[in-house]
Amino acid sequence: MGGTSGKAVQSWHADMPRATRGRACYIRSAAHPGGAPFQESHRMTTARQATEAVWAGEDHLRLTGATTVPISLGVAHGYPDVEAWQAVALGRAPGYIYARNTNPTVEAFEEKVRILEQAEDATSFSTGMAAISNTLFALLKPGDRVVSVKDTYGGTNQLFIDALPKWGVQVTLCDTADATAIEAAIAQGCALLYLETPTNPTLKVTPIARLARAARRAGALVVVDNTVATPINQHPLALGADLVIHSATKFLGGHADAMGGALCGTRGLVRAVYHHREIHGASLDPMSAYLLLRGMKTLSLRIERQNANAMRIARWLEAHPRVTDVHYPGLASHPDHEVAAAQMRGFGGMLSFALEGGMDAVRRVLPRFTRMHRAANLGGVETVGGPPATTSHVECTPEERAAMGIPEGLIRYSVGIEDVEDLIADLTQAIG
Repeated sequence: MGGTSGKAVQSWHADMPRATRGRACYIRSAAHPGGAPFQESHRMTTARQATEAVWAGEDHLRLTGATTVPISLGVAHGYPDVEAWQAVALGRAPGYIYARNTNPTVEAFEEKVRILEQAEDATSFSTGMAAISNTLFALLKPGDRVVSVKDTYGGTNQLFIDALPKWGVQVTLCDTADATAIEAAIAQGCALLYLETPTNPTLKVTPIARLARAARRAGALVVVDNTVATPINQHPLALGADLVIHSATKFLGGHADAMGGALCGTRGLVRAVYHHREIHGASLDPMSAYLLLRGMKTLSLRIERQNANAMRIARWLEAHPRVTDVHYPGLASHPDHEVAAAQMRGFGGMLSFALEGGMDAVRRVLPRFTRMHRAANLGGVETVGGPPATTSHVECTPEERAAMGIPEGLIRYSVGIEDVEDLIADLTQAIG
């Protein structure tokens, strides 16, 4: 492993509970009033996700009987003497030291995501891209090889085609739709397989379990970006992934008012990435953690509505004479529909479509929408849309977007929780 040594990945505080975090740590224990007994993990198989989205990860912070997790803004936590201070600093006793390392409000967010993803451990970041970049740089070293797909999110793609090669990491990007080619690339040897499924904004779906088996045969780690699907619709860890990444800014938070990222998975790997983030400083702030926690309480309700709205709209678009292509894995006509139906419980709240006339039609139609923000975001309660050139792949050149199979005339349409009849009426008057 690069960034953090393989030894560190396997043994770094391996005997301690989940939230033991190196030099500035917080141990969940029954003896500590600020830490719930870590038997809470059994709930991820006994409670339904809609309930976990509301309750998970919060009990140990309700110290005064408050029904809402408090926002802990303190940067540092004090101790009465050197012995008590050092015990916490070295991970021998529960507590907090410094907010860049751990924070009570942030930890509640991490625990909620951990339980929803049915993971051993979780950590958080200031943004989704911080989660992706810290994970890759923590677990790779010069000389390693990564296998991924061509049409990942634009920021991720820039890491693959620019940042990682500069650092001496070889990257092979495969046709997202060709699982056989991906397997062949893995078999040639790689340290890490990185998948994003469904992809943003083309909504392609890759078979996680099949490719995870190929990665196991090659001794590679499997990392899956689950931002578009969310844990309500898909559990990559149950399908063989080692780590799951989220841009919590999107569907998890759901209100476009807080940025954050999350990583879930096996304890040793998460701790290795946590230690990298701890030193490099891309920590989630407690106010954003609170807003994300608040948003996640309605995650199940929002996703159910967005799944249903997106399906109705995808079918409507598919029948429209001026729409040339509709990308949504819930449609029977989608080339990856069978794969999506096998590994997803719902097909998500985002779709994309192309208009007759290409980019000229996009420029003409977009200003007509009255129930869609023209903005670079997705996953919120309000419908948001725009072309990849100004949203998901603004970092990329037209040539790079073309190489990823992303046409300039595509509209990414993130469906909100509005009444679907109003959204269809808006699409009708905008497209004509």
